[in-house]
Amino acid sequence: MPSSEFTPPPRFDDQPELGEIKINHTVVASIVRLAAMQIPGVAGVGGGIVDGISELFTKRRESDHRGVKVSETEQDSYVIELRIVINYGSEIGKTAYEVQVAVRKQVIAMTGKDVAKVDVIIEGVRLPGDLGATQEKASDLWPDAPATD
Repeated sequence: MPSSEFTPPPRFDDQPELGEIKINHTVVASIVRLAAMQIPGVAGVGGGIVDGISELFTKRRESDHRGVKVSETEQDSYVIELRIVINYGSEIGKTAYEVQVAVRKQVIAMTGKDVAKVDVIIEGVRLPGDLGATQEKASDLWPDAPATD
C-alpha cells in the first residue's frame, strides 16, 4: 500500500569525492516566489511598499530577499518564511495553505533538500483596480455606496 508521506528525491550533493554542491538562499527564495505566484488568489510576494520602506532603514540580510526569508536547520532542512498579498475575495486560509504545500513541494523537487517549515504571513489584500488589476469604479463594486465625488 503506498505511503501518504511525501518522500524527497535522492540527494545528489552527498558525493564528497566530486566536491560540494551548494544552493544560494537567493536561488531558493526565487523558487519560493515563483511557486507562490502560481497559486490562484496570490497577488504578490513581499510586502510591497512596506518592504521598500524597511529597506531604507535597515540593511537587508542575504537570507531576506524580497519578502522571502530562507534559513537552514541543523538537520540540513530549509525553514522558509514568506510574505504574500492576496487578491480581494480569496479565501485567506485556503490560499495560504495552498502556498505552503506548493512551496514545500517545489523546493524539495528542485533542491533535493527537505523543508522543515513554511510560514506564510499575509501582508495585505489587493483590491480590484490596484496596481495592474482591472480598473473598476467603486460604484461598480459597491452599487449601493454613496457617491464620493
